[in-house]
Amino acid sequence: MIGIFDSGSGGLGVLGKIRKRLPRADFVYLGDIKNAPYGERTREELGALTVLDIEKLLNEGVTKIISACNSVSASVMLPMLSILGVRPFDLVEMVGPTVKALRNEKRKILLLATPATVSSGIYRQGFAMIDKKIGEVAIPDLAGMIEFGASEKEMAEVIRKAIGEEKGFGVLLLGCTHYPLIKNIFEKVLQKLKVKAEIIDPAGFVAAEVVKTMAESGTGKTKFLITKESGLFRKRVAEMFGENGVEVEVI
Repeated sequence: MIGIFDSGSGGLGVLGKIRKRLPRADFVYLGDIKNAPYGERTREELGALTVLDIEKLLNEGVTKIISACNSVSASVMLPMLSILGVRPFDLVEMVGPTVKALRNEKRKILLLATPATVSSGIYRQGFAMIDKKIGEVAIPDLAGMIEFGASEKEMAEVIRKAIGEEKGFGVLLLGCTHYPLIKNIFEKVLQKLKVKAEIIDPAGFVAAEVVKTMAESGTGKTKFLITKESGLFRKRVAEMFGENGVEVEVI
């Protein structure tokens, strides 16, 4: 069984991409809505929350784990794995598969992500290992606005201010799994700014990595766990995965 965790709804897009490739695999999805968003947390807080998330998934019987939160990179998770008895090759995170997939990209990449992701330098360091420089912009509060249902107008203004005068990029890399949930708003903002750039969601890269390393066969069941009740989360699950046979439990 494969476990996947995020600080709420963001990882649902990652799960959706994986589910299409592994229709018979069994999944447990954990959305830590009570502590969302992770992108505003310190490294110490992220470490503590990661331990709790992995423990909850292990208690559900998972044998492989996917971190669908960009802020919780391998650099945060690896020190925790020996404590929890999880082998590194039973783990897939967001950054490595993304950097590998974009290694031949010639256009300038602009990363939009949470403050925790940008301040950690995980993408910057990852791309530096393949001799690439990227632009980076942190967007405080946006993940939380998406998770808890801010208006389109409010989110568009936050995005517009964040991109600001950034020019010359050909790829807009969405470095937070919440961001693809409002990809249409990013598209509208770019259009208003008269910027032509491809918007890339890393979920597909992660799904491809999971297929290579975690291919499993089961009954095709997905169980959803959330740490706080959220009608918006339930609505998104129903829209993306269908209402029939979907189990969402508050823990």
